[in-house]
Order: sequence, then structure tokens, then C-alpha cells
Amino acid sequence: MTAENVFKKFVPEASVSYCVKLYERMGFEFKIKKARQTKLGDYRFNPQTNKHTITVNNDLNPFAFLVTYLHEVAHLIAFKQYGRRIQPHGKEWKNCFKEVAEPMLLPDVFHESVLLALKRYFRNPKASSCSDPVLYQILKQFDEPSDKLLLKEIPIGSMFQFNQKVFVKLEKKRTRSVCQEVTSKRKYLISDLAEVILSEE
Repeated sequence: MTAENVFKKFVPEASVSYCVKLYERMGFEFKIKKARQTKLGDYRFNPQTNKHTITVNNDLNPFAFLVTYLHEVAHLIAFKQYGRRIQPHGKEWKNCFKEVAEPMLLPDVFHESVLLALKRYFRNPKASSCSDPVLYQILKQFDEPSDKLLLKEIPIGSMFQFNQKVFVKLEKKRTRSVCQEVTSKRKYLISDLAEVILSEE
């Protein structure tokens, strides 16, 4: 399958040629991964093979996929320009992310609500789109319907499944909640933006 055909399956149509050009110009290995709870995508450099690899989760809607892809490409660009001594999400990466995303901030590419949220987000990009609650919520609106809820949407005392374990939500702490794993009785701080399934166990 060609790179163009791959991107046609995952990103908005108006962004396909740009995504392909980045892939061909930057020379990295690109992998589509099954859904991961801890990350939407990643960038890695292997000094032994001199290979750059970018991965993106396969369950993201087209807008979220494109944002994640550009986020990871920005890591590669920052690495090539500044080396490995920079902070992963420091000013160098932020500038690279803004530059690589700017050509895509168009109404032909993103829905109006996403475009407005992205323009606000790019005033000071965070480590992840998940770290920006406004952008995250707007991107989530374009997901396929599912039985998953955000942890912040369920009441205190509710049981839920997360990472194949069952928890009870105990109390709210700013952007996270204290939750107790039912089997081990251990307590964890889990992001309020974590996707969970209500449990009847």
C-alpha cells in the first residue's frame, strides 16, 4: 500500500498530499498502531540504525490523527535541527510544531470548531492535545460513538473499567481523580480525561 493510500484512510482528504510530502522529505518509518491508553503517538530515534520512527494510533478520528501526526513530525524536525539536548516539549519543539502545522490550519482541512481551538492552542502548544482540555473535548466530538466515557463525567463512588482493571472513583483532585483498584485495593491518580467504561461488577 502506498503512503498516499495509507494517509487517505486516516487524515482529512485535503491534508493527504501534505502528509505524504512530510513523510517522503523527512525519511522516517511510519507505523499505525492499535489503540494505546498512555499515548496517541510517538517519535523515536535509534542511534544504532540511524532510523527515525513515528507511530500514531489507528483509532483516532481524522482531525485527531492529523494533529498527532504533525505533533510527532515536529519532534523529528526539532531533533534534526537542534539535536537531543533540548527539552522534549520545549520552545524548539513548540516552534517546529507551529511551523509544520501552519500550512494545515485551513477550513478545507479542519472543521471550524477544531480550527478555532487549534489556533488558540498554538499560542502555546502543550505536550499533548490531551493536555489541552478544550482542544481535546472538541476533537473527541468527531469520534465514532462508543460506550466509553471520560473519567470526569462519572460520579464519585462509580465503578469503572480502565486498562482491563476495575476501579472505584473516590475523589477529585484538580485534573485527576483518586481511584482504587478493586482487586488490589491500591489507589491511583488517573487523569480526568482518561476514557473509561462504567462497570456493573
